[in-house]
This record gives sequence, C-alpha cells and structure tokens, in this order.
Amino acid sequence: MSDATVVYEERGAVALVTLNRPEALNSFTRKMHHDLWAALDQAEANPAVRALVITGAGRGFCAGADLAEFDFEPGPDLVQRADPGPVIDQAFNPTARRLQGLRMPTIAAVNGVAAGAGASLAMCCDIAIAATGASFIQAFSKIGLVPDAGGSWLLVERLGLARAMALAMTGDKLSATQAKEWGMIWDVADDCLGNSLNMASRLAAMPTRALVATRALLRDACTRTLSQHLDVERDTQSALGKTHDYIEGVMAFREKRPARFKGE
Repeated sequence: MSDATVVYEERGAVALVTLNRPEALNSFTRKMHHDLWAALDQAEANPAVRALVITGAGRGFCAGADLAEFDFEPGPDLVQRADPGPVIDQAFNPTARRLQGLRMPTIAAVNGVAAGAGASLAMCCDIAIAATGASFIQAFSKIGLVPDAGGSWLLVERLGLARAMALAMTGDKLSATQAKEWGMIWDVADDCLGNSLNMASRLAAMPTRALVATRALLRDACTRTLSQHLDVERDTQSALGKTHDYIEGVMAFREKRPARFKGE
C-alpha cells in the first residue's frame, strides 16, 4: 500500500477509503484528518459513487488520536500545550460531522481494534460490520478524559445509558460479538471488508436520497416529539415524491420488474 495516510479507490459505485498508518494502528494525526477529508471530497464529487466503505490497513481499524502529536515536553505552558480541545475542535469534530453529513450511505469495515475516537468513527458510519477478532475500547478514562468525536452521544444512542456508562467509565474491551448483541454494530464476519463492500454495492443500487433521508429521520428522532416527527416525515416524503427514484420505484413495482434507481 502507498505511503499516503489515507488511500482512496473506487470500485464501481462504491468508494473504499482505507486509513493507512498500520504501524500506529491507524491512529489519527492532523494530516490524516485532512487526507480523509480529501478522500470524502473525492467521493462526493463523483455522482457515480453512491456508497462508501471505511476500513483500516493492517491489524487495526483505528486507535483514535495519535498521542505522539501532543506536546508533553516538561516545561512552561505544559497544560496549554497538551490541551486536547483544539485538535478535537479542528480535526475530530469536523471528521465526525463530515461522515454524518455525506450524501451517500457509509459503512465501517472494522477489521481490528477500534479504540477511543476510532470507536466513535465506526459509530459515525451508518452501518458497521466487524471482523470476528475486532474489538471496541473506550480508552478515555485510562488517560483522564471523556469519550469524544461523538462517542458520549453515540454510545448512549446505540447501547442505552447503563451499558454506555459502564463501558465509558471502566474502559473495558468490548468484543465484536458482544458489540453486535448489544446493538453497537450491524454484523460480525470473518471477511468484514468483503461483506462491507457487498453491503455497499447493494446500497449503491438503491435510491440514495431516500437512504440519506432515512438516516436523518432516524438520527434526529430523539430530538422531537412524535407529533413534530410526523410533520417532518410528511415533508420528507413530499420532497422525495418529486424524485426520479420514487416514480421509478412505484412504476417498477406496478410493472413487476426490477427498479433502475439513479440516486436522483
């Protein structure tokens, strides 16, 4: 694999993004965030790309932040220099927002350990499929911090408060099998990348705008009352009712033939 910190390739209608710092378990540097944003830009710029898979090179998915980038050299202003706030604000939060706002479905192929913000990265994707030997670790409490990159929100959403609280406080490792049973991820597979690419190909052939609208409705449901949400559903359906894929889907159903969706 190349020396790039993020490798981008297209496989038909699917973009494959590989975090590529295997010697550091694909932990994030600032450069790696920028390289990831460039890869996401490339995927979004190509209308033929209608689903995206993120995975890691080597034996890990992502170990969160590379602590070697923080300045812990003893001396004046140590507290200010070691402050994690700026890198969260300038790098991790924009990455989480970009993944949640992509115009296409996203799948995390969790090939190995996903620790700290790496676990958050996987949960930021719409679907996660983990390798049999993968694991998820909320490592923050071990260094005196709290889950970030959306972790404290996503953990509660996926697992409920009791399980999220214990995982975040103890920093205990969660196996892929347990993560599936608890609802953190969709599935576990020996070939998680192959399964993820197959899932992405399936989603890429579906009505993309409807899938992304579904993502928005489900993720925002907890912010509204049922009555408010009914109105948002109505407005979303009305907007999608003006798309090619809605007309094509209904016509295909009536004509008893496979639909030919364009993502429009």
